Amino acid sequence: MESSAGTQALAAAIAIGVAALGGAIGQAITASSALSGIARNPSASDKIFTPMIIGLALIESLVIYAMVIAFMIKP
Repeated sequence: MESSAGTQALAAAIAIGVAALGGAIGQAITASSALSGIARNPSASDKIFTPMIIGLALIESLVIYAMVIAFMIKP
């Protein structure tokens, strides 16, 4: 049994919506924690900044994977 185009479009929209919401929350928590750490110890900003950028890139890559899956679902 094949799904209708409307159901597939709805599944793609939900997938990208949930991924974007989760990614935004994850990035907000990451940035908040990093800035809090830098505010407490400004001399450690170099040691905090690079891992923060890498973490943000990995979080964003998960959202991009969800977008690719949404394009695969969409008819």
